[in-house]
Formats: sequence, C-alpha cells, structure tokens
Amino acid sequence: MTTTSLSLPVLDLSLARDPAAAEEFRTSLREVTHDVGFFYLVGHGVDPELAPRLIDVARQFFALPEAEKLAIENTLNPHFRGYTRIGGERTQGKVDWREQIDVGPERDPLPTGPGHPDHNVLQGPNPWPAALPELRTVLTAWNTAMAEVSDRLLAAWAQSLGQRRDVFADAFGDAPASLTKVVRYPGKAPDGTEQGVGWHNDFGVLTLLLVEPGTRGLQVEHEGQALDVPPVEGALIVNIGEMLEWATDGYLKATRHHVLAPPVGTDRISVPYFHNPSLDAVFPRIQLPPELAARARGVTADADEDEILAEYGLNALKSRVRAHPNVVEAHHPHLRRTR
Repeated sequence: MTTTSLSLPVLDLSLARDPAAAEEFRTSLREVTHDVGFFYLVGHGVDPELAPRLIDVARQFFALPEAEKLAIENTLNPHFRGYTRIGGERTQGKVDWREQIDVGPERDPLPTGPGHPDHNVLQGPNPWPAALPELRTVLTAWNTAMAEVSDRLLAAWAQSLGQRRDVFADAFGDAPASLTKVVRYPGKAPDGTEQGVGWHNDFGVLTLLLVEPGTRGLQVEHEGQALDVPPVEGALIVNIGEMLEWATDGYLKATRHHVLAPPVGTDRISVPYFHNPSLDAVFPRIQLPPELAARARGVTADADEDEILAEYGLNALKSRVRAHPNVVEAHHPHLRRTR
C-alpha cells in the first residue's frame, strides 16, 4: 500500500450550535464520514489546559518503575483493564509494539458464568497506580469531556441522517461502556517491525483521539492508499466505529487504520477515547432516507474477517479476546478463540 499526504478535512463543532451554519456542518459531517471515516475536529470546547495535563501525566505513568506498572498489569484483572506491557497486545495475530493502560467506567462487576452473557466480564473496577493518583483525576476529567463531545457529535450525525437527535441515546442508557487507552509507542522494536498497532477497525461507535503534538505515525486507509494523519494543534482526530457502520448499513464508514512505530530513540503518547453503548445494547439499525439508502454499501466484515455484531458487548468481547490472549488464558480460558 502506497502512502499519500492528502489532508483530512477539518470540521468545527461550534457550528452545530449556530442556526445559520448548523445544517451545513451536519452535511459536511455526514459526507466526510461516508467518504473517509476520519476527520479533524476543532471548536469542541474542551478546556485547552486538559490535553497537555493528560500528556504530562501519561509520561509520568510510563516513567514509573517497571514493578509499579506491573502491579496493575491486565493479566491480574479479569475485566481487561490495567497496564499492558510492551508487546502484550496483538492485532490480526501480530504483536503490537506499544505499552498502555486501559481504563473503563468505574462500576461493580457484573455476574458471570452459566446463565450470564460472556461480555459481562468487560465491566468492573479499574486498577490504578498507587504512586500516581493524579492519573485517575486527569483521566476522569478527560473522559467526562470526551463523552460530552461525543454526545454532541452523535446528535448531529442523527439529524444529518434524517433521524431525531436522540435516536442513539437509548443504546447508551445509564451504563455506557466507554474505554480509554493511554498509550506509549516506543521506538521501533529490535527486530525492526514497524507495527505500533496493526491495521484494524474500531469496534465501538466513535473514537476521539488525542495525539502528542509534533509526533506522527497514524495512517488511515483511503482509496487503496495509506493516508498520513499527523496531529493538528487543538484538534481531536475523530473516526467512525463499527457500530455506526452497522447502524447505517454501511453508509457511514468504519475505516481501517494503523500506527507505525516511531523511529529508534524516540517515542510517542496517544490517547484514544472510545465512545461505546452499554454492553447489553443492541444498536439501532436506522431507516435512512431513500437518497442516502441508495448510497449505503452494506456492512463489511471487520479487519479480521469476522462479522460485525449488533449487540455491542459481543462485538467488543470478540475484539478484546483477539487482542489480549494473555488475559483470556489467565481468567477466561472458555473464551479462547478456535481460529
């Protein structure tokens, strides 16, 4: 796949509240996510001091002694939360060269075992590093801000697709299953692999990505080429997840993307926030207006050639099981993949 420097569109969310510009914004939002599936978002209203605080506290976390990070390793947590060491996650069966901490909503575990859905294992408390309480404080503030931005975007998408503003709201209910990854990509692996994270689709509804200023590595697939997506100052990078592709019969596009490992001797911080419905939600399949339905492409398989599922928890679980076989072996051997 060749690489291109074509730029992604930049959309201004503040226009969604301007009666004179809202319809034009919604049309642009719909069309760019039909065509590309990725865009830069400005005018989102997030406190400009929050992103640098998050990057700073992330660097503090990854600078902790290895033993302190491993004390909250995901293999000790049955909910796929906590720290993943370098090389501890896989995409399409290949090792990703990154370390990270996965954080979800702070809730009590759901019942598991016979008679309960397998995806119940995804809910539970987060392990936090004892030496860095600020990580929890800053991430909680960030997740609250990202949820608010995501809700505004979903309302605009709904209207742009000829639906009522709250058509997706019931799927989120009072227990949305958001997920945030705080990621550090170190320099290329000793074997020279460039896979920071391999080609994939996001399995939720939408993703808001914060990338450390001045760094590169994200690429998206567009018309058979790998499109470079460098950070833009003050902007979030937004992309569609598989649930919105499913809901619109493929009118909106869950675009495949990957991250290249940084050059040797450098590293990179990245914080994706995944806006997801409740685990037991069956996401709505909406009835598009005829002129949009005629342009719907149908729902594709995911990057591993598996079916995209309507029940969010099942869609999430298959992706987590693929990515973290070590957690499966430690806590859920009955969920081992057979292929």
